[in-house]
Amino acid sequence: MMSAVTEYINYLSKSDLQASQVGGPRVELEDGDLWDKFKNLTNEMIVTKNGRRMFPVIKVRISGLDPSSMYSVLLEFVQVENHRWKYVNGEWLAGGKAEPAPQNPVYMHPDSPNFGAHWQTDQINFSKVKLTNKTKGTGQIMLNSLHKYEPRVHIVRVPGTNGGKQQVWTYPFPTTQFVAVTAYQNEDVTALKIKHNPFAKAFLDAKERPASSHHQPPVSTVNNSLPGWYINSRSFNHSRYTPYTLHHRPASMKEEPPTAGYASYYDPGSYYTAPGIYPPFSCTVPPASSPGSNSSSSSHNSPTPDPHFQPSSS
Repeated sequence: MMSAVTEYINYLSKSDLQASQVGGPRVELEDGDLWDKFKNLTNEMIVTKNGRRMFPVIKVRISGLDPSSMYSVLLEFVQVENHRWKYVNGEWLAGGKAEPAPQNPVYMHPDSPNFGAHWQTDQINFSKVKLTNKTKGTGQIMLNSLHKYEPRVHIVRVPGTNGGKQQVWTYPFPTTQFVAVTAYQNEDVTALKIKHNPFAKAFLDAKERPASSHHQPPVSTVNNSLPGWYINSRSFNHSRYTPYTLHHRPASMKEEPPTAGYASYYDPGSYYTAPGIYPPFSCTVPPASSPGSNSSSSSHNSPTPDPHFQPSSS
């Protein structure tokens, strides 16, 4: 099927004949306004070894097909102009003799062949097309870098079992012309692609990005009603100590495997102990000295520990 269509397309290109569009299907290009913007800037498409998808994507709507007949829809990339292109001082200029056009740069839509009713139900999207500058693989179209191309849509009526003549209708779209490049040359083209391509929003400037909700810092779930020293060490995820942390990691903090159950939260062995209890101080007030007495002791004595205090065992 592909070879027959390619031979017919090559026949049209070598002669002055044009595929008949009178009385045939009608094809409309989607996103025409966006294509016009790129056309005014001289559109560019990236080609890579593994293949790069196009943006904008070729989308068309077809009408006027026989609902019960079978059709195939193809997309061809025709090399236009007889010279290469080069980008100099912000504009594209002719840059020498063109290389021979790649053979059979035709992509068949994966839904082909199908009934006319199917093709007229919704828009036809060629988003799976990949452009490459090396030997093409499945779904890849090989193009010459720094050459200009024009996409064309072909509708092929598949002959039925009763025979019949195969028909081909060709629809060129000059507004979709582009220069194949390995890297974008015009910054305006790059900015326009970032602005309209939903998969390139990460390259937008901060002021141009859509407003989004800011992430709030996580809220601690520690029970603040407990005393400061009565904290379960397993309720925190302690990071490994490095010299760049603000505080040293406490030596008493141990990594213990978690214990299932409600009782583990109140495990006394997993909490910090309360500060040490020190014996209270008693203050002995000396008797007042009589007037005129020569006492060498100070009128204020320092507090002394109570010798009779015994700390309770815990």
